[in-house]
This record gives sequence, structure tokens and C-alpha cells, in this order.
Amino acid sequence: MSQKVVIHADWSQGTISRHIYGHFAEHLGRCIYEGLWVGEESPIPNTKGIRNDVVEALKKLNIPNLRWPGGCFADEYHWEDGIGPRESRKRMINTHWGGVVENNHFGTHEFFQLCDLLETEPYICGNVGSGSVQEMSEWVEYMTFDGESPMASRRKENGREKPWKLKYFGVGNENWGCGGNMKPEYYADLYRRYQTYVRQYGDNKLYKIAGGANVDDYRWTEVLMREAAPLMDGLSLHNYTIPGSWEEKKPSLTFDENDWFETMQKSLRMDELITRHSTIMDRYDPQKRVGLIVDEWGTWFLVEPGTNPGFLYQQNTMRDALVAGIHLHVFHKHCDRVHMANLAQMVNVLQAVILTEGSQMLLTPTYHVMEMFKVHQDAEHLAIHGEFGTYENNGVTLPQVTVSASKKDGRINVSLCNLDPNRSADLNLELRGLEGSFELASGRVLVSGDIHDHNTFQEPTKVAPREFKEVSLTDKGLRVNLPAASVAIIELVEKA
Repeated sequence: MSQKVVIHADWSQGTISRHIYGHFAEHLGRCIYEGLWVGEESPIPNTKGIRNDVVEALKKLNIPNLRWPGGCFADEYHWEDGIGPRESRKRMINTHWGGVVENNHFGTHEFFQLCDLLETEPYICGNVGSGSVQEMSEWVEYMTFDGESPMASRRKENGREKPWKLKYFGVGNENWGCGGNMKPEYYADLYRRYQTYVRQYGDNKLYKIAGGANVDDYRWTEVLMREAAPLMDGLSLHNYTIPGSWEEKKPSLTFDENDWFETMQKSLRMDELITRHSTIMDRYDPQKRVGLIVDEWGTWFLVEPGTNPGFLYQQNTMRDALVAGIHLHVFHKHCDRVHMANLAQMVNVLQAVILTEGSQMLLTPTYHVMEMFKVHQDAEHLAIHGEFGTYENNGVTLPQVTVSASKKDGRINVSLCNLDPNRSADLNLELRGLEGSFELASGRVLVSGDIHDHNTFQEPTKVAPREFKEVSLTDKGLRVNLPAASVAIIELVEKA
């Protein structure tokens, strides 16, 4: 039985911010060190210490922003330890992630260099948990002040004459937990105080992001919006997709259909979380000036056997690909409120887009979804309604298919996810508002022979996009046969 989905090509529901496709790199495990930074003396080809192969792959994603240095690490990070000659930088213990020595060789200058190489916007997360107002204020001065001052002079002494351009600045991270175990009222007062000294220097205008809720802590959002909404530009939200429980996580590779179904179900819950947090925000900010910043999202499984438990290294299968596609579709849907989202994390940690081992590198299924969907960045989100089928497991049902469509530069891109690992989906996509004035340009699909399939250093391209041939034009739109457990993108172009 075919399912009918209507795409309204003449009905825009807002613009999909490119920043929804942001990333996150924390001083955690092998994300920064080995994944991004190898040092200038490394035999691995690099540009001033940053490995070239990873940068080249990441640039193909059109990454809009990169969040750093954490995460939990941010609230024990003291920026002055990461500037000046590397051999004299202070060494510390990374108490959150594995108890390993952090040599601070990757600091402020190196981060901005990475952002320059990636042609992406930096998103700095400041230290509220263990840092002072003065420390945060001076870091902003160091990075953005173009004039005569103690911090500007230090920056120049360290080789950077002109300030950097910095828009996004987070005032603390997870201050309800690893960032200080604070109550919302206390953090709201601290936010008001700290952000006062996060100064706007010259023409550098900062977008200040307050530390928001964990999952469904709606009271946190209520208090922060009530007490500090006029002083913030964004409010964060963190939610990980964890089949099982936080205390008893499950493996990334050995899962059954019940685990698959639970993962899809928990991925779709992001829609409910954003809806409910947004409803609270609407009461205090009906103009939707304050952006919802989902700056940590993704899967969280058990670490791979034999790896450091504190390094959070996990493999990445077709299950992760569907999680990525579902989340991006939800963010598109809420583009009126969601300004930014950051996948956790970029390399070698949690739902990474790239894995490395020494000089080897591979692209994960999640990487391919982010690359396929990048066409939605800064495009008009189109209204959709229809029948999306059902995927049932043990008496519980989910939609079989999720669909998103956008329009930009005379092209319409339609992305689709089939959550059902057993059945293909026969779809009739009706395109209203462009009847007969479009043609099929291209299509790609990410699918594999088994839902457990993943890329390894022995088989780095086992899961990769291919041409999508199961799509054809009809009088009103498209006929699509979407394979089980797959993610696809279809491009239509308006006729001249």
C-alpha cells in the first residue's frame, strides 16, 4: 500500500538555519588529540599541527560552526593555560574524561586556526563552574578587543596582531550537573552577572548563550527565561539518544530489533522536547528572539571493548545514520525556534562523523547523512502533510517514514528516512505549487545489507551513499520506493 505525502512548494514555514548542522569538539578521549591535532612534528600530514585528511573531509560537510572546549571540560578549563609557547604551557589532569594528562597544546590560537581551515564559525563555551567573572571577561577581551589593553597586548605577544571574529559564546555548560550542580535560580543569577562582563568590543557582536536544560527539565527553562531572557540570545538544550538507561547503556554493534526500535522512539522524542521547551520560551519571548540551541545531541552507547571507558569511543552503524536523519528533520520542523544544533562529537567520540586510528581515517554513516542533508542549510522549510505509514514493535507504533523538504536557488530538496528495518516504503510525493514545472535532477540513498553494517579501517566504504534509482516522476510529483532502514535525498529543479 502506497503512502501519500504532500509537499507545498509555495508554502514556506521559515528558514532552516545552517547552524543546525553545527558540530562539537571537546577535550575528551581522542577527539582533539589524535583526531584533530597531531602536532607539527607528526609524520601524519598536517597544517601547523592540525591533520590535513580530517580537515579535508570535514570541509565537505559545509560545517557552519564548531563548539569548543566542552562540554564538561569547559567548566574546568582555564584559557590562560592554553596560550603562549607550547613547551611552557601548564599540564593538568582531565578529571572528567579518563584522568589523562592534558598538555594544553591545543588552545585558543589553535582552535581559531582550526576554524579558519574549516571555514567555520567558532563557538566558545566559557567557564562558570570553576572560573571567575574576571577570567571569562579577560578571555573575551583577549579574543576580540582591537585596541590597547593588557589582554590585547598578550594576544599580540603570542603572535596574533588582530582580534578574531567571534559571534557565539556560551556562558557555562551543564551547570545543573558537571558545571556546578547548581539550582536554576542560582545559575540564572550567575548568568546575569557573568554575561554582563562578556563585553561587546568594536564591531564584534556576541550572541550570548545561556546554559539550558537537561532533557525534560522544563522548570530549568521556566526559571532561566523568567529571570534572564532579555540578557540572552540563545538557551541551550542537551539530549542524548540512549537505548537502555544512563546507568546501563547498551553496545553500539550488538543490538536486536527491540534496541533498534527503542533508539528510533527516543530519537523522535526530540520533537516533544523542543515543542514543550519552546512553549515555555514563547511565554517570555513571543517574538522568538531567543534561539533554542541544541548544542549536544546524538547517540550514547557503551564504549568499544578494550578502549578507555573515559574516552567514549563507539562505532557507528546504519542505526546512527537514522538517528542523525530523524534529528535533522525535527530541527528543520522547529526552524522558527531552533537556531543551532551541535552533533556530539566531531571525531572519535560518541556519534562521530570521523574515526581515526594512527594515520588512518574513515567516514561514518552519520558523516554521510550530514553530507547528504547539507543542501538544506539556509533553505526555506516547506510545509508537508500526509500519510507516513506505521512501524510497529511489540504493540507500539512509530511513523515508518519521516520527510523534510526545502527550497533554495530554484531547487527543491526532499530528504527521507525509513525507520522500519524490515519493510520498504512505497511513497507518492505530491508537489503542490509547482505542478508540471519541475524535473528530477538527482537522488542518493544510504542503505546497507544489514542494520549493523558499519565502516572499519579494513572496509572503510562498506556503508556509503549510492545513486537512488527507485524514484520516478509522476503527473503530480514523485513515486519513491524507499528501502528498509535507509536515508535518502532527492533533488528537483524548476524548469526554466
